[in-house]
Amino acid sequence: MTTSIQLPVEAELPSLVGATGWLNSPPLSPERLHGRPVLVEFWTFTCINWIRTLPYVRSWYEKYRHDGLIVLGVHTPEFEVERDIEHVRRAVQRMRIEYPIAVDSDYRIWRALGNQYWPALYFADADGQIRHHRFGEGEYEYSELVIQLLLRAAGAPNVSRKLAPVDAREAEATADWENLRSPETYIGYARADNFASPGDSVRDQPHEYALPDALGLNRWALDGDWTIGPQAAVLNASGGRIAHRFRARDLHLVMAPRPHSQPVRFRVLLDGDLPRASCGIDTDERGQGTVTEPRLYQLIRQPGDIRGRTFEITFLDRGVQAYVFTFG
Repeated sequence: MTTSIQLPVEAELPSLVGATGWLNSPPLSPERLHGRPVLVEFWTFTCINWIRTLPYVRSWYEKYRHDGLIVLGVHTPEFEVERDIEHVRRAVQRMRIEYPIAVDSDYRIWRALGNQYWPALYFADADGQIRHHRFGEGEYEYSELVIQLLLRAAGAPNVSRKLAPVDAREAEATADWENLRSPETYIGYARADNFASPGDSVRDQPHEYALPDALGLNRWALDGDWTIGPQAAVLNASGGRIAHRFRARDLHLVMAPRPHSQPVRFRVLLDGDLPRASCGIDTDERGQGTVTEPRLYQLIRQPGDIRGRTFEITFLDRGVQAYVFTFG
């Protein structure tokens, strides 16, 4: 990409007055941002697609902030549990985010840009005009070249043409796209699909579920006393299980303890056995772990040959809220 390439004007950077809170910064406005290129990043802390984008955005902030780039994260929740600003604050600290965060719990900034995606990146020039956007993962090199172009157009001297080094580890590591055959799988009834427990799911009231004799690829099931709500299933008694037949290197599950309840212990099996070397960062080799706060938990990361596997998680305590499986 060279400075001869012309980026179209897509929209104006909207007002940020709809933010319900700010982290890492006092409130910002387009007027305060005027004269500097701005990268606006829509995110929500349980989203695996955003988590895998974060190391790039973090690196761009570190490299280009001294050239005048402003990185602005806009946290817009997908689930109700993500509306709590204290949960957002802990995610910011845990994920080492230092750039300003506008908390958009009422979706006012989201709607002002007509956004529909996590993650979504909008690149604005020094005059507040949006010149490029990117929805979802990928095209990181092109996005960084756009940043360089906007900085040079704003008069920043000696903007490096080298790409920023990126350190993507653990859940932030790029997905194994070649072997990924399992889609995002929601557990709440508003978006659930491929549910395989015998009989229909029962909405918004306790019900005893059972696992089927076998699961087909990308089918999942509950076992035990659960209440399935629009966003999550809540376990009413200890010993409940969730099983999923998947094909991917990584398996994640977004979970939370019920509000004001104790942490929830769990045990994971892979094809009926201990995960051992296939344990994720939130389990040990014996498959043991604990749900302590609302977030994405990486439960499986396979080091070798990827094939269809049956995952099972048993909760030793009641009260877990299970939202969505994601894969990598």
